[in-house]
Amino acid sequence: MAKYRMVRTEFWTNAIVSEEMTPEDKYFYLYLLTNPHTTQIGIYKITKKQMAFDLGYSIESVQSLMERFIQHHKLIRYNPETRELAIKNWGKDNLHKGGKPIMDCILSELKEVEDLSLIQYVAESIHRQEISSLYESFFNQQEMFDGDEEENEPYISVDKEVEDHTLSRRHTIGRQKENEKENEKENENEKQQQNSLNLNIEKNPNMVVLNQDDEKRADVHEIIEFWDKNGFGFSNVNAKQQLLAWLDDSRFLQPKAVILKAMEIACANNKRRLNYIVGILKNWENESLLSVEEINFYQEKQKAECQSRPAQSFPSGRAIPGEFKLDLTAGEK
Repeated sequence: MAKYRMVRTEFWTNAIVSEEMTPEDKYFYLYLLTNPHTTQIGIYKITKKQMAFDLGYSIESVQSLMERFIQHHKLIRYNPETRELAIKNWGKDNLHKGGKPIMDCILSELKEVEDLSLIQYVAESIHRQEISSLYESFFNQQEMFDGDEEENEPYISVDKEVEDHTLSRRHTIGRQKENEKENEKENENEKQQQNSLNLNIEKNPNMVVLNQDDEKRADVHEIIEFWDKNGFGFSNVNAKQQLLAWLDDSRFLQPKAVILKAMEIACANNKRRLNYIVGILKNWENESLLSVEEINFYQEKQKAECQSRPAQSFPSGRAIPGEFKLDLTAGEK
């Protein structure tokens, strides 16, 4: 069954949209209102990685847009632990009709919400009384915040961890124990990795150790530097961000090296465009060529096959049928 989402024509005349939003903001807001993960209640689960994939943006760009919509526009809230996003004006724009099928759908979706404070956030803009009462029945069942200071907090931060007292108390004891076991397992793995790292440092005292963030920054810097120095477009920031997204959102074992190799091929063919590079990367992924070594081996193999293939020769001139016989005396009688 097809899903539909309503976007009113008043969207374009809204003061916030028309005066405060950039073109990227408008595009992002339309995506938040109409993407396949949206629900009837205006609260749904979605990850930043999924948004970046759907929009063609980098995760950093999505992070920046979400911060604008939370802190500046104040149109959404996001719980990074439950991965739930709530749209403030959803009820005003979408929840106008009642009836048993709609109320049943709303009820079933409200039961799936983990952070009940998001239900209260959306309920503030619902004008239809029966729907508003249904929302209130959920967040009135228990205290959502401890203290006035937390009740007045304007948004849930995307970056910081959500404190235990701001999360829904619907988390069961079993889930808490499961989280504790996962944390213990992660701590044990970190200790093993640290011990292995310390052992390597003892054997190689001159070794320079970079953490993951340092390595990521170095990779980003190297790709941007290659882009700028080889004429891909110094001011084309959006294209750079889309290319850098391949560092995180690809199956390559050596993403930085593979991206640089694709850029070198683009330079060699004088095709200094993002879509040309992305086309190369997609072809390699489709062929499961996930490292530079595999790519080089594949290219050498293709080159050898082309060289060993015999050249086809074609006869010049017009072919004469085999049964044709030349008669020089024809037509003399």
